[in-house]
Amino acid sequence: MPDRDRPVIELDAVTRAFEGALAVDRVSLAVSRGELLVLLGGSGSGKTTTLKMVNRLIEPTSGRVLIDGEDVRSAPAFELRRRIGYCFQQVGLFPHLSVAENVAITPALLGWDPARIARRVDELLDLVELEPAAFRDRPPAQLSGGQQQRVGVARALAAEPRLMLLDEPFGALDPLTRDRIQESFQRIRRQLSLTAIFVTHDMVEALLMGDRVAVMNAGRLVQIGGPRELIRNPADDYVARLMATPTRQADALEHLLRGGAGSSGEGP
Repeated sequence: MPDRDRPVIELDAVTRAFEGALAVDRVSLAVSRGELLVLLGGSGSGKTTTLKMVNRLIEPTSGRVLIDGEDVRSAPAFELRRRIGYCFQQVGLFPHLSVAENVAITPALLGWDPARIARRVDELLDLVELEPAAFRDRPPAQLSGGQQQRVGVARALAAEPRLMLLDEPFGALDPLTRDRIQESFQRIRRQLSLTAIFVTHDMVEALLMGDRVAVMNAGRLVQIGGPRELIRNPADDYVARLMATPTRQADALEHLLRGGAGSSGEGP
């Protein structure tokens, strides 16, 4: 296969067992260059474990993970992680470091020149819509939750990765902030041509953000496809139930917009 056609990420029959119980069971999938693939499922479905096996935060019991055709075990784990942006719900900013110092962690570990790091920090703060002069010297405690999450995205992008892993990164935010950051991330992703895997249990978030959605249940991949395909042709009852929630909500909202009664059955 020519390099230009090779998937950026490939999982080949990846399995992970904990104390004899299968958390992920022979999952195989591929993510194309520039694609955002959402891993969707309930608690215990195996989606976060699958994500963490890509950057070796968790090692597979069996199977292979390849990035650009190369087995991720061919190099030390810390080298792999420095090439991959990683963003998660808890953000994990270091409270004793400034915003700029938090964003600069990976470039500093890679030995970048201080002037290059400073330029990169300001560039990224601009990219995530935080004015560098106003935010670079602040401690995380002086930031709102949404601002902290934006710094987390900037930190994940600091070493110029072309691959990002996101584990329910916006789940703790209020709806308005979450919507703004989702839009901001999609803009950044397209601008930088990022390839990404995004974990969520939120069906609406999955359908609105994903180029494709991989539905997991009890450690297995039960269906993968575009949002329309999953809604119109669910592979089984589990997928159908997942897709029923956003469809029902959309129908209820449409009913309200047309002047229908609310869920209580009462008129205006």
